Amino acid sequence: MASSIDVQITTKKKQKPLQHELGFGIHFTDHMFIMNYAEGKGWHEPRIVPYQPIVLDPAAKVFHYGQTIFEGLKAYKTSDGQVLLFRPDRNFKRLNRSNERLGVPAIDEELALQALKKLIVIDQDWIPTASENSLYIRPFVIATEPALGVDASTQYQFIIILSPVGNYYPEGVNPVKIYVESEYVRAVRGGIGEAKTAGNYAASLKAQENAKEQGYSQVLWLDGVHRKYIEEVGSMNVFFKINGTVHTPALSGSILDGITRSSIIQLLKHWEVPVEESMIAIEDLFNAAKNGQLEEAFGTGTAAVISPIGELNWKDEKVLINGGNTGEISQKLYDTLTGIQRGALPDPFGWMVQVND
Repeated sequence: MASSIDVQITTKKKQKPLQHELGFGIHFTDHMFIMNYAEGKGWHEPRIVPYQPIVLDPAAKVFHYGQTIFEGLKAYKTSDGQVLLFRPDRNFKRLNRSNERLGVPAIDEELALQALKKLIVIDQDWIPTASENSLYIRPFVIATEPALGVDASTQYQFIIILSPVGNYYPEGVNPVKIYVESEYVRAVRGGIGEAKTAGNYAASLKAQENAKEQGYSQVLWLDGVHRKYIEEVGSMNVFFKINGTVHTPALSGSILDGITRSSIIQLLKHWEVPVEESMIAIEDLFNAAKNGQLEEAFGTGTAAVISPIGELNWKDEKVLINGGNTGEISQKLYDTLTGIQRGALPDPFGWMVQVND
């Protein structure tokens, strides 16, 4: 595979948005990375080019059979001007696990990280420095072969785009309200639930739309077989503190192996807080809430980092968690993890990778 990356710098720089008007994923930087794949040739032609539309044949397989994978990670600028990435190697490893599940050729992870660093250096002026803002990174793969036969594509593009962002949820670090979905199913073990692919998110959109109409930020999914065991929120893994122990659904093959999730588990164990990965029945969780044993709940993910959960609604039965306030563990986790990510706190785990060294 070629390792040299061609660079074409734009002559037309965009106007940068004000930091308090960023929103999430609606502004994009001046450049993007692209690499092509062709059967018999492999991945080739890695290049950084001005941000631009993608031109595809109407028969490109991504449109018809959903063969696409994506990742999400962030870059941060420290007070002394360093640019840091949070565990990027884990993202590219997971990208390749998703690739394998969808029949897509593996990406060279070292080249992907090299390309990402170079792209960020070129567009580093886009990294916001205001508190709770960051540069969101979206690597993705699309099937580009123009053919309507139902089989894996023989052509692909691997692309990385960058977006300066604020908080994912309008509530910020304040508790969100979550609706427990009991009608629709997102994924089952043996399917593609553990892959980060568009189909998983397409399957969630109708339920999420219904939840928002009722005033809820996101949907909490139950397992697709028994319809009773908690899996994940649409954009987050979930944790529940019950009687002093933090519980999170075990990786079962139908939920995402979250990088923030694994980092939170590592942090909790470092603090000697009991953590259990197991099957959690929604009925047991609601009973714990009614008995006063459910002390905190929160979601974890790249976009939101830590998002406290203040209310759950399951079949029109509502429970308020910690009085609808942010819990002590949730706040400590948020402060610690974001402090490490921004270089304000020590990184005892070796998570952060410097870009502009």
